[in-house]
Amino acid sequence: MSAHPLITTAPDSGLVMPPGEGRTLRAAAQHVTFKVTGGRSRFSSSFEVLVPPGFDVGAHVHARSEELFYVLEGELDVLAFEPRVRTADGWRGWQSPNGERVVRATPGTVILVPPGCPHAFANPTGAPARMFFQSSPPPNHERYFEELLEILSADGPVDREAIASLRRRYDIEQLTPLRHDPPT
Repeated sequence: MSAHPLITTAPDSGLVMPPGEGRTLRAAAQHVTFKVTGGRSRFSSSFEVLVPPGFDVGAHVHARSEELFYVLEGELDVLAFEPRVRTADGWRGWQSPNGERVVRATPGTVILVPPGCPHAFANPTGAPARMFFQSSPPPNHERYFEELLEILSADGPVDREAIASLRRRYDIEQLTPLRHDPPT
């Protein structure tokens, strides 16, 4: 993290994280900037995530984690419900028993995901999307992102088995695969 007059390091001080600040991890499939880590908060880790065109995180469930997403720029298809039927090939056609369907989230949309709730996001557009993301409790998602971006930075297609193994270690039950199929 670079020095900035608003960033404090004393443990008993608050934190003001200016735009463009924080540790950023980059891969073609995703950019993640750590805004508030488990070292600063007992309750949640916070990230800014750039979601490129063609990225699909895949439907998944956390047994213990709660997540909150806030769309800042662009558009994302999002899921946050238990479907009538889980299908392994894709989540965009899922429907809940009471009729909920996948929605197109635009700037200002908030998505809250309690533990045990299937959820996903994908960027079906030709432009990047940006969202603010919180995960509670910290710091597992921080470590997860570090390892995920390392896998996604490798040359060649996404290593689905490496991602499946990673997700099993971090309280993530994968329901449909993570994909990154950028438009050509």
